[in-house]
Amino acid sequence: MQDKISQEDIDQRNTRMDMISNYPVLKSFLVGSFSGTFSTIIFQPLDLVKTRLQNPIPKTIGARPGEPCGMMTIIGHILQKEQIFGLWKGMTPSITRCVPGVGLYFSSLHWLKTNVSSGDPGPFEAIALGMVARSMSGVCLIPITVIKTRFESGVYQYGGVTQALRVIYRTEGVRGLCCGLVPTLFRDAPFSGLYFMFYTQTKRALPQEWLNSNFAAPVNFSCGLVAGLFASIVTQPADVVKTKMQLYPDKFNGIYSVLVYINKKYGMQGYFKRTCA
Repeated sequence: MQDKISQEDIDQRNTRMDMISNYPVLKSFLVGSFSGTFSTIIFQPLDLVKTRLQNPIPKTIGARPGEPCGMMTIIGHILQKEQIFGLWKGMTPSITRCVPGVGLYFSSLHWLKTNVSSGDPGPFEAIALGMVARSMSGVCLIPITVIKTRFESGVYQYGGVTQALRVIYRTEGVRGLCCGLVPTLFRDAPFSGLYFMFYTQTKRALPQEWLNSNFAAPVNFSCGLVAGLFASIVTQPADVVKTKMQLYPDKFNGIYSVLVYINKKYGMQGYFKRTCA
């Protein structure tokens, strides 16, 4: 009986694997969701520090006005006030956004590469594919992106994702749930497009035997690291604008007002360098 049950389990598992193999878009979604889960858990502390660097309020980062704010200052303040688990504040909305978001991005990118692209995409085609795929997932998940930013900022104190949705909708309406959509797309779409372009072109420039060797995993990881670094530098200003709009929808009524505020208070360095305000 035990052997029969075990064989049935094996057959069911094989059936599921066959179904996934026959539906590559579904496979891409699942792979993206799993990778999004693990990367979110690992890098959530850095994402939280980034949000607070972009929102330099002394009481939330433990520094005096005008004092340079660095990563270690914020990390030390979080550990002192919120303990080690404070570094993972906002994990729930991050998971809620990243798991389906990365899955949608991967599956959309696979579909576009299969049905739109003509073989191995060139630099400009890679940018276009990445931008379109990320825009599709970004529009679908903008409410969760707003909540994630507010959770991480330390300015808002919501009891959970559901409560945050209710409060924002009741006090700010649909506009509040979608605030910062344009700068979010200005950040996410170019980032994904540039990332995909840098990634594919970096791999293309490497010797093919490196990609087929036992060191293929670290080589691919290094290509992704380089691609992410360059894409982040280019899209950093849009990320700052997005954060400001999502945290203070009553203060800023559009992208232009945020740009005026940043330029007036910090100058051009305000898009890259932080001081406590």
